[in-house]
Amino acid sequence: MKQAYVFPGQGSQFSGMGKNLYDTNEVAKKIFEQANDILGFRISDVMFNGSDEDLKKTNITQPAVFIHSVAAFKTIDNAMPDMVAGHSLGEFSALVANQCLQFEDALKLVSIRAKAMQQACELQPSTMAAVLSLDDLIVEEICKKISSETGEVVVPANYNCPGQLVISGSVKGIEIACEQLKAAGAKRALILPVGGAFHSPLMISAKEELAKAIHSTSFNKPTCPVYQNVTATAVVDPSEIKNNLIDQLTGAVMWTQCIQSMINDQATTFVECGPGKVLQGLVQKVNKEMQTSGVA
Repeated sequence: MKQAYVFPGQGSQFSGMGKNLYDTNEVAKKIFEQANDILGFRISDVMFNGSDEDLKKTNITQPAVFIHSVAAFKTIDNAMPDMVAGHSLGEFSALVANQCLQFEDALKLVSIRAKAMQQACELQPSTMAAVLSLDDLIVEEICKKISSETGEVVVPANYNCPGQLVISGSVKGIEIACEQLKAAGAKRALILPVGGAFHSPLMISAKEELAKAIHSTSFNKPTCPVYQNVTATAVVDPSEIKNNLIDQLTGAVMWTQCIQSMINDQATTFVECGPGKVLQGLVQKVNKEMQTSGVA
């Protein structure tokens, strides 16, 4: 019986996020104030009082979710994860939880990542779409066929749980894909309100910028394995962790496979640290026998 800690990514933000932690827990309050100092502005004010629109900006969203997630984790007395994983951005929170990264270094990387992704989004119109109730193989085949026939970028991006796969690519490519996927039997193929094609080749410029920052940052030997998005396997080697973190920007988030791997390695309980309860729901959809809880 092992305990897994999981950390959410972009999309779990909400106005007022983290305020209760800040008001009621001194450890959390120190983390928020440290983050304000590192970033050079009071991001906590935006998190607590900003509008939903304010929080949708990638350069705010990613640091905000990261800060909230780490603060939530740090409030747990004697937290000793047997394994950790994070969904996309959440992988940075997971690497703080297993002591592979210092909080300050991780926050700086998250900030660089967010700004680089925002810039990549501005280079070419791109988007993502959620595909429901269609076999992953069918989605993969249709994406590959459209890319081959049209030259448009269309790739699987987030394997969230059985029957829920998010695709990513150019606006035209995603529009074509949504029509074809619905014709193939998808219950829904819905374009998402996101700034661009995350986890696709269209993030290559952001990947290059993040790579420079990661290679100049010290990564420690972690206290427990991290199940990384691009491999869905347990990783403890710092250099391998670095490379996988870089590859994640243009590679798919294999969340379903990560959860399955953790369960195969004897995980029986999953604790979600950070805003929202999305990951608890996804874990249950992968295996309903798993115990889930959250700290927010």
